Amino acid sequence: MRSHLLSIIACLCLALPASGQTLQRIKETSKLNLGYRADAAPLSFQKPDGNPAGYTPLICLHVGQAIANALKLENLEATFVAVGTEDRFDKVASGEIDLLCGAATITLTRRSIVDFSDPVYVDGTAILQHRGASGKFADMAGQKLGVRAGTTTQEALTTSMTEAGIDAEIVTFASHQNGLDAMEAKEIDAYFADQSLLTALLANSLDPEAYQISDEILTIEKQGLALARGDSDFRQIVDAAIAGLYANGKMREIFDQAMPDLQPGVALQAMYLLAPTLR
Repeated sequence: MRSHLLSIIACLCLALPASGQTLQRIKETSKLNLGYRADAAPLSFQKPDGNPAGYTPLICLHVGQAIANALKLENLEATFVAVGTEDRFDKVASGEIDLLCGAATITLTRRSIVDFSDPVYVDGTAILQHRGASGKFADMAGQKLGVRAGTTTQEALTTSMTEAGIDAEIVTFASHQNGLDAMEAKEIDAYFADQSLLTALLANSLDPEAYQISDEILTIEKQGLALARGDSDFRQIVDAAIAGLYANGKMREIFDQAMPDLQPGVALQAMYLLAPTLR
C-alpha cells in the first residue's frame, strides 16, 4: 500500500490467536482485521452490496493507511468483519479483529475487556416519539419505552427512570429496526437510542413526518475505536492517526461525507478543539 486507500474485503474471518503484539502480527501477515457494526447507521452499517459504510469505517480506512505507513507495508490487506453488539468486544480481546470501527461508547466496564483510542465522536441518548408528544422525559410515566437490548442506552434509560422516579415499562428489541417497527405499529410510545441512530431511523421510516426526536439528551457519550488491552505501541499509532485527522481537518470532512444532512453538535465541535495535538 502506498498513497491509495485500503481495499475493502467484507467477509468473516477465522479467529486469530490472542498472543503476540498486534503490530508484529500485522507486519508478518500484511493483514489488518477491522470490525464494524452492520446496523448502526450512520456511524457504522452494511450497505446492500455487503460492504461496510459509515463514519467510523471511513475513519478506520485512514487509520489503516497510517498503520501501513508506520510499518512500511506497501500492500496491506484490510478486511472488514461484521460484528454484533453481543460479541464485538470479545472479538477484539481474542485477537479476531485488530480494531473495532463501530459505534462504541467508552466505559470503564468495557475497558476491563479492551482499550479505546482517543474519542472520535460524541453522541447522546435521545427519544423518538410520535408527533405531538411533549418531548419531555418527565412525562413518560406509565408509557411503554423501547430500547435495544444489551446497550449502554438501556443502562442509561434504566438509571434515568430510577433517578427521576418514573414508573414505565421498558420493552427491549434485538435491533433498532425492530424498535422502529414497533413505533410504526404503535406498540410502544417512545424509542430510545443515540441521537445519530435515531436520525438515520427517522429518515428511513415509512412516514418521517409522523415522528419527532426530542431536543432533550439523557446522556453525553464519547465513542472510540476499541483495540486489545495493553498494546501501547499499536494504540500510539492509532491515536497519532486520529490526532492527524483532527489537525488537518479531515475528521470534519469524514463527518460531512458520512452524514451530509447533519451538523456537528456543540459537544462534537468542542471535541474538535480539544483533540490531542501531534507534537
